[in-house]
Amino acid sequence: MQTLVLTIAGLFGALAIVLGAFGAHLFKKILPEDKLASFEVGVRYQMYAALALLIVGYHNDFQLLAQQWAFYGIAIGTLLFSFSIYGLAFANYWKVNLRFLGPITPLGGLLMIIGWVALIISFY
Repeated sequence: MQTLVLTIAGLFGALAIVLGAFGAHLFKKILPEDKLASFEVGVRYQMYAALALLIVGYHNDFQLLAQQWAFYGIAIGTLLFSFSIYGLAFANYWKVNLRFLGPITPLGGLLMIIGWVALIISFY
């Protein structure tokens, strides 16, 4: 399990760097300022998640339920939160209706909060 957590942490981190670079250069030319700002929030929280998962991966042996909740909450929450923001940011550019992603973003945020709280609990 530790290898999986650390691999996902690395993937989230690497992808956040790539997307952040695209956002600063390429996407700046095609997205309106408000959509680019939203996109950057998704990237920032994805990087926070990568760092948190490094803590989870190195701190935990995954025998406690809180340790598992920390991983699943942060990982799944980040996928829902950040990737729904990415989709919403590009919906107009792609000329598709992705409004159904709107309610998914706060659900992802809630899962991330649960993951962070579980991480704190796992320290005790």
